[in-house]
Amino acid sequence: MAVIAVGKWWRHACAALLVLSAVAGCDAVGARAQSPTAVASSIAASAPSGTPDLDAGEEIAQGFDVPWGLTFLPDGDALIAERNTGLVLQLTPGGGAPRQVYQMPGVVAGGEGGLLGLAMSPHFADDNLVYAYYTSEQDNRVVRFHLDGGQPEVIFDGIAKGGNHNGGRIAFGPDGMLYVGTGDAGESERSQNPVSPNGKILRLTPDGTPAPGNPTAGSPVYSLGHRNVQGLAWDSDGRLFAAELGQNNLDEVNRIEPGHNYGWPQVEGSGDTDGGRYTNPVVTWPVSDASPSGIAIAGDTAYVAALRGQRLWTIPLDGDAAGVPSAQLVGRYGRLRTVQIAPDGALWMTTSNTDGHDVRDGDDRILRFPAR
Repeated sequence: MAVIAVGKWWRHACAALLVLSAVAGCDAVGARAQSPTAVASSIAASAPSGTPDLDAGEEIAQGFDVPWGLTFLPDGDALIAERNTGLVLQLTPGGGAPRQVYQMPGVVAGGEGGLLGLAMSPHFADDNLVYAYYTSEQDNRVVRFHLDGGQPEVIFDGIAKGGNHNGGRIAFGPDGMLYVGTGDAGESERSQNPVSPNGKILRLTPDGTPAPGNPTAGSPVYSLGHRNVQGLAWDSDGRLFAAELGQNNLDEVNRIEPGHNYGWPQVEGSGDTDGGRYTNPVVTWPVSDASPSGIAIAGDTAYVAALRGQRLWTIPLDGDAAGVPSAQLVGRYGRLRTVQIAPDGALWMTTSNTDGHDVRDGDDRILRFPAR
């Protein structure tokens, strides 16, 4: 089992990362990183048209144990990760009950930890690889594995774990790199520490090494100053948006730019940017209305799943800016964890009521909203 040791890049990149700590909010830092926008046009050309019809929801399956990660195979089947059991299940729309295709070894579930994000390799047809983020006995880590069995390969480890704030969302960007949302694992000072992978969005190659063109060469850090990132999504022009859980006051959606510092713990929500050192979010909510987890983008609309708020937020997007959010499906399904756009343009959504909350008969569920 190959392991990429975090300590290796940590030692060699430490001096350079200290520079990033001082200037991470500056545009000059962001300008040095490769932007995914240049390669987004081919992604946009193949993206499904239409928008999800939120009035035409259908239940695909029920009886899941905290479904967290969700990704799609090329044929349209979904892979779903159960946080507490470590199971990966395959679900065919209209094709009967979900079936187990993998059991992730070494998952230690507890608090907000367990088997979290899933992402399909952009070259799945050739390599048959699926990527996952999970909590182990020692840490949070990113692995990749084959659906036909075998041990997972650890490609990035050493992300501190905690009872909460484990992050966990992973996604391949239009540039073919793997983006990883992490949390501060309950120690907020990690978010501003440039040599900690916690409280960051990381950008890695598919092999788990720091991606070329990152703000600081040899470092996996793409952006910093995050509390708990649980949603990553790109628009058709390659702009990255992230959903982030706040603490006592405000939750956020941020427009992520390379090298930018999003302020936690110095700033929660919008606030003093300290002369441009920090970048303010494009959307905020009171935490009672949101606690956002997954985010997906279809057309010019972002869809954000809310846990405590028990609703789906829709946000109109206009370039780097966002309009006024609108609450949909309020209270209908309880806590909402993950949203993803399927290959046919439908919006898939998971509930998250079996994680110690108000469990409804049939929970947890996988829901699908077809594209118009």
